[in-house]
Amino acid sequence: MELTLTKLPWYAQVGAFVALAVSGCGMFYYYYEMPVRADMAGRQQQLLALRVDITKGLSTAKKLPEFRQQVTDLEGRLANLKAILPEEKDAADLLNRMQTVAAQSNMTIKGFKPSPTVTKQLHAEWPITLELDGTYHNLAIFFDRVGKFTRIVNISALDVKNKDRPDATNTVTATCVATTFVLLEKPTPAKPGAKPAATPAKGN
Repeated sequence: MELTLTKLPWYAQVGAFVALAVSGCGMFYYYYEMPVRADMAGRQQQLLALRVDITKGLSTAKKLPEFRQQVTDLEGRLANLKAILPEEKDAADLLNRMQTVAAQSNMTIKGFKPSPTVTKQLHAEWPITLELDGTYHNLAIFFDRVGKFTRIVNISALDVKNKDRPDATNTVTATCVATTFVLLEKPTPAKPGAKPAATPAKGN
């Protein structure tokens, strides 16, 4: 027995068409519109994220000249710091400078004995024992000139003794410890509970 829509009453035919239409709309919504909506929602989220990134990028780009100036300033400060705290110790160079200043001060360096360095967190202390011959006045001039070195040199443990047989240009023998400082390429990790190392002070 064959069943066709044409043989159904008109209201049954209308109902059948409505059912087919609703079913078709449901299938269209479920299989096509829902995936499209989900894809669009995902793309909108991506677009929002990109806009946030672009905003951040534009903000950073505006600050780029400021960052470059900061880098330039830091490089200048580092260069100045390296002049005061060299990255490497050089006994020969320091001895030559000391001898030059001693000669300018009419002093004679009789002994120059570097000691092992003492490592701190950011720098190493390098003590050097000096023995000098001259006069009190010239010794003061020598220390004053050493205090004006670009490189930091601290004078300590000063011991001055009169000569047994003094003359006009040689009345005292002085021993002291001249401590200079070396900038470490890689800072030493601080020990737990340790106090920060004091910044070396320039002076004599």
